[in-house]
Amino acid sequence: MIRMNEHFNKLQSSYLFSTIGKKVGEFQAANPSVSIIKLGIGDVTHALSAEIVQAFHAGVDELGDDATFRGYGPEQGYEFLRNAIAEIDFQARNCDIQADEIFVSDGAKCDTGNFQELFAQDITIAVPDPVYPVYVDTNVMAGRTGTFSKGRYEGLVYLESTKENSFVPSPPEKTVDLIYLCFPNNPTGATATKEQLTQWVEYARANQALILFDAAYVEFIRDPRLPRSIYEIPGAREMAVEFRSFSKTAGFTGTRAAYTVIPKDCLVYDHSGSGHSLHALWNRRQTTKFNGLSYPVQRAAAAVYTPQGQAQIHAQSDYYLENARLIREAMTGLGYPVTGGENSPYIWVEAGGDSWDFFDMLLQKAGVVTTPGSGFGRCGEGYIRISAFNHREKVLQALDRIAQALKS
Repeated sequence: MIRMNEHFNKLQSSYLFSTIGKKVGEFQAANPSVSIIKLGIGDVTHALSAEIVQAFHAGVDELGDDATFRGYGPEQGYEFLRNAIAEIDFQARNCDIQADEIFVSDGAKCDTGNFQELFAQDITIAVPDPVYPVYVDTNVMAGRTGTFSKGRYEGLVYLESTKENSFVPSPPEKTVDLIYLCFPNNPTGATATKEQLTQWVEYARANQALILFDAAYVEFIRDPRLPRSIYEIPGAREMAVEFRSFSKTAGFTGTRAAYTVIPKDCLVYDHSGSGHSLHALWNRRQTTKFNGLSYPVQRAAAAVYTPQGQAQIHAQSDYYLENARLIREAMTGLGYPVTGGENSPYIWVEAGGDSWDFFDMLLQKAGVVTTPGSGFGRCGEGYIRISAFNHREKVLQALDRIAQALKS
């Protein structure tokens, strides 16, 4: 008989955002006249910028002409896009990253979820708490954890991120092999300094560990003192992989484009301690399981790196950051301590009490969707995440409703 992967039984009943979607759907069905405002899931609301749309159309037009038609592209991504990424995102910031160390894909969620396939079953994994659920769930599916108990999976090392450490954890005292980090952080909106990231790179070097660094929200960093890449840290080429996304950077949530950087200096080790190229392993994985991102989407992504494209995406992220400022100030004014919202599109609100109760209250009384912090881990209990991704008038309306609900 065909048997299932029983590790799936360890997963919680539903992916966090599926549970939220179900609750919102039930509320809407019971209250059809209520106009729900969604500040929960981090989905952009603004149209693609003009430069990107023009490039997208040009890519489609090329596929409509035999003279310029393209079939299968390189699994790693077209050189025109990889070259632009290397030059603008890294070399311009004195990061030694070359185009052939970049792998273009259809999403950072896919890459961070799939990357664990490259590692042994018995490695020790450290994850932040609160944490983006994909880091945890994909390792649960792969069988690297025990059962779920008291809000955590046995076998994982949880890096507690709390207001006491400003939601930036320090390296653990014990040795781990694989470390997930995300800055600017999802869900807390916290950012890490060069000094803090240096501690992690030094820890990884001392323990022959690997850092998986998720920088999906780097476009929202405005403080020039903050690092925009882990490769700004000396030694990171040997110890870290970086994931980037065009979803929030350029509004590609429905278009799908991302990339992963794997320096050729980065090694992983077999049972005898011999080193192997992580770059080569991921390349083998991608050429087996991935046929590359569509040509028009890559043309559109490359337009992000033109002077016009850079100006347009920066204007969009400025817009969302202004939303974040409004949310941050409104919640602070209502007496709720917050983190994030300055170099991040997320505002982490200390609500007190049960996260799902606060979520339900805002949905029922205000018709506003947020995200309960406990869905991101045990340390998220007592918090909610508010997203700045919406149109300004919706954000202002939501804040007015929230204020009325909290005062009633």
